[in-house]
This record gives sequence, C-alpha cells and structure tokens, in this order.
Amino acid sequence: MSFKVLLLDNVDPVCADIFKERGIEADQPPKMELDELKKIIGNYEAVVVRSATTVNEDLLKHADNLQIIGRAGVGVDNIDIPAATQKGVLVMNTPDGNTISTAEHTCGMIIALARNIPQSVEKVKGGGWDRKKYMGTEVHGKTLGIVGLGKIGTEVALRMKAFGMEIVAYDPFTTQDHAKDIGVKLMELDELLGVTDFLTVHTPLTEKTKNMISLENEEKLKPGMRLVNCARGGIYKEEDLPELIEKQIIAGAALDVYTTEPPSEELYEVLKNPAIISTPHLGASTEEAQEKVAVQIASQISDALENKNYKGSLNSKSISLLTNDEVQPYVELAEKLGKVSGQIMPKNASNFSFEYTGVCTKYSEVLTDAVLKGMLAQFVSESVNLINARHYAIERGFKLSETNKSDDKNYNDLITIKLGDSSDYKQISAAVFGPGDYRIVEIDGFGIELRLEGDILMYQNIDKPGMLAAVSSTLAKQNINIGALSLGRTGKGSNAITAVIVDKQLDTEELEAIYELDGVSNVKYISLS
Repeated sequence: MSFKVLLLDNVDPVCADIFKERGIEADQPPKMELDELKKIIGNYEAVVVRSATTVNEDLLKHADNLQIIGRAGVGVDNIDIPAATQKGVLVMNTPDGNTISTAEHTCGMIIALARNIPQSVEKVKGGGWDRKKYMGTEVHGKTLGIVGLGKIGTEVALRMKAFGMEIVAYDPFTTQDHAKDIGVKLMELDELLGVTDFLTVHTPLTEKTKNMISLENEEKLKPGMRLVNCARGGIYKEEDLPELIEKQIIAGAALDVYTTEPPSEELYEVLKNPAIISTPHLGASTEEAQEKVAVQIASQISDALENKNYKGSLNSKSISLLTNDEVQPYVELAEKLGKVSGQIMPKNASNFSFEYTGVCTKYSEVLTDAVLKGMLAQFVSESVNLINARHYAIERGFKLSETNKSDDKNYNDLITIKLGDSSDYKQISAAVFGPGDYRIVEIDGFGIELRLEGDILMYQNIDKPGMLAAVSSTLAKQNINIGALSLGRTGKGSNAITAVIVDKQLDTEELEAIYELDGVSNVKYISLS
C-alpha cells in the first residue's frame, strides 16, 4: 500500500528526503489558508506540523484518511489529542529533539544577562560606548537555581557547572540519587529562591508554577537575583518585572517565552525595560534541532505506517482502550489516584509499589502507566502520557514494583499505591463505584470513602469530640463551604483521618489556619479541579 504525507509549517526539507527513502510520497506545499488545507487534508494518511498549524476537531472532520499527526518538536498544544484519539488518529512528537538546543539557549541567556551583552551591542552599534554603564558580573562562584530537573534542566546543570557555578534545584519528582549523580543539591522552592543568584525554570505552566515570581512573593527572593525563562510564558508574572527591577529585587530578566506570542502591546511595553533581554522563542530554533526533529518524526511516522514501531506516540494506548469498556474506568481511576499521590507523597521519593486486585490485574501495566501519568503531568515540562510516563519516572530515578492479588477482603477490583515509610500517608487504595464515580476507600488502614473530585482537604486528628467542629468553624470563618466529608478511624479514641471536599481552591493562608489547630496534623490539600 502506498502512503501520502503532508508536510506543513516549513518543516526541514530532510523530512521529505527520509519519507522518499522509505518509499512514502511527501508533499510540502507553501503556506496555505485553512480553507485550502481542509480541501486537501483528506488525501493524506499522515501530516507533519510544527507550531503554526492548529489541528483541531474541525480540521479533523475533513481528514477522512488520516492515520497519524506528527509534531516535529515537543509541544503539542496546537493538536487536539482527545479529538484525534476519538477519530482513531495517532499523535506523535519528538520529545528529545530540542533538548540540547534549548539547554544551550538557556546557558547563552544566563551569560548574556550576566554581562549585559545585548544592551552593550545595541549601544556600540548606535555609535556609543559607555563601558561603565554595562559593568557585568561573573557567573563563576554564583548559585544557579533550576526549577525542573528533567532532560533540559539536567543539561543546563551540567553545562553551567563547567562555568564554576554552584547548582541547586527544586523538583519534587527527581530523586536524590539523580541529583547527586549530576552534582546538584536539591532544595525546597522557597529555600532555593532565597539563595539563588540566577534562576532558570524548566517546568510546565500550571496553577502551581504560574506567577512563581511576582511582587506578591518578592520577600522570598534573594535581592539582585537574575531570572531566565526558556520554558513557558507566565511562570514569571511579566507585568511585575519592571517594578521588581526598579525596587532592585531582581537585577534583570532574560525571556524567550511569553504569555502571548507574539507579545501583546502591553507586554511589549514591559519588554522595553533595559534590564530585560528578549528573544522570540528561539529555544528550539537551531539548524541541528530542526533537522533532528524532522528526521525523527519522518522515521517515526514511516515505522508506524508500516506497523513496525510506535515510538513517540502520545495516544496509541488511548486509542486501543477506546473500544475496551472494561479497562477505561480503571485507567481514569488510576490517573486520578496518581494525581492525589503526587500531591501527598514525600518530595524526592524514589520507591513506589502498585498493587492490583480483581479485574485490575489484567491491566496492571497500563494502570501503572496511568498512575505515573497522573503523578508526573503536573510537574514535568514535557507532555506526559500513557506511552512515556514510565520512561520519565525511571529517568528521574523512580524504583517501581507491581503486585497482583487475587482478591481483597472488602473490594473486588482495587488499585493500591504504597508511597513509602517516610510519607505522612503511606498507602492509599481506590475503586470504581459506577460510571464516573471513583473513590478512595482506604488510607493507611483507615476505612474512608472519598470521591476523587474537586478540592480536598485531608488531615489526621485525635479522635475526640469537637475536632470536626474546630475545622469546619475555621473554614466557615474564611467563607469556605464544605461540600462533602468522610471520616475514618481504627477505634474509639484512636487517631483518625478526615477528608473534606471544599467549594474552592485553598491558598497558603487558608491552609495555615488549619495547620495551627490543636490536635490536627499532616494537613494535605489536594486539587482535582
């Protein structure tokens, strides 16, 4: 069977060469309008895009023969993966293709920021000189803080160590062994912000990382620190940067990514600040990176079309599970349980055990992948899915074990995660109660029935009269309503676990009021909203 592939977004010409070598016809038309693309996309079995073309549900309606969408790069924000999955279309990316280029760009931004290189270049080209004005600082002997110690963060660490920098990092999903292997000291985020001379981020934009640096947390920052962002726009609150610079909280910033791209008029005004260095999202823009991802995606698509290999697939397991009504609910349960575990597990933990009973034993491998996806997706800068979740876990030094049991004394089909002895909550089990009804049923031997939804406040307490009243009263004073609650205890007067679903996301100040209650311990806030 002959295949045709459509190459868009000016993908490197080597992509077409690889397809030709594999006996696959590849068309690379000039830039076309959406209406024109809709007319022709139905003629192709595969399409390759970079970031310019959006492949959404509307476009997919016209792609009757499409089998594969290939993203020549990492980010897949421009591809509607659920819509593609529903249509049975495989989505692939090349997560390793731009690691080196982005790491090198980050290192270049650090040096440029330290030595005022762009500003001084502009001065000289304009006929000026003024050496004193552009006095810089050495990076040697300075502390570089890295938030996110995945592939790119690790490569940055290795390179900047060669410049004589001390490297510290925050990444709750990197093990101590991995950090030690590359000579990096792990810290809590607030501690890191207080000792860092240069800060670079390599993490996704989430509710937890959004506005990580802003006027609201200026007191946490080491005065005079310098910021670099080649990851995701919005991790630094861009509109606050000029005031942070004016107040000498930060000495400058180097940005390659922005909340809107190209920047809005308001953002362009921010970028005019002379202490801010700006580049137009060049992290992956090297000849080598673009050629590398073009070669990779062409090879991956060719293998998939020939049913040889599905490397780089983001949804192949999802497609196979679409028609399997038995396993689908348990995959969803596992991912939700993973999200919970990721928010209550000890930082930098390394050993995890997964136990399955009943029908879950038939799908233990994919259920472990789903748990890991839930754990990692909020903290890993790359796109995490059922295909690559285990890879990212092992890369970070996770040690995993799976056990299948024939049955459980209380539940037929159960997923249990063991988080290790150092965790405040060591073991958590969950089950499917009905369509869309997923519940935690046991925590550390405490029977508890808690729906996996919304915003959850969980804590341990002494089992005595008035404890629940104290917590609910504290929440009420902050105008926080309780939607549901579940209690678990081993016996009268013993310790107990309480979980309440609240009607809003909780901030640090609201949680602090719960921490301070006498008799309450191990407070955890879990967001599934």
